Amino acid sequence: MEFVIVSYPARRPVYVDGDLCGYTNEVLQMDAGTHKFTLAPPEDCDPICCEVMVKGTTVLLPMKVAFIKKW
Repeated sequence: MEFVIVSYPARRPVYVDGDLCGYTNEVLQMDAGTHKFTLAPPEDCDPICCEVMVKGTTVLLPMKVAFIKKW
């Protein structure tokens, strides 16, 4: 089991590989491997999606995937 925090200034639903997985700024659990992360609309974030390899994390040291708000 792997752990990821998807950061964004506001609380937004997080989709992993097209499935709702949780919310931004919370620890999410998933299997190891390459995953595609996106936020729920509106598409006001950068990047729009992020594909990363998730491996070697712990609940105390989750991977961080960062999205920023476009102005």
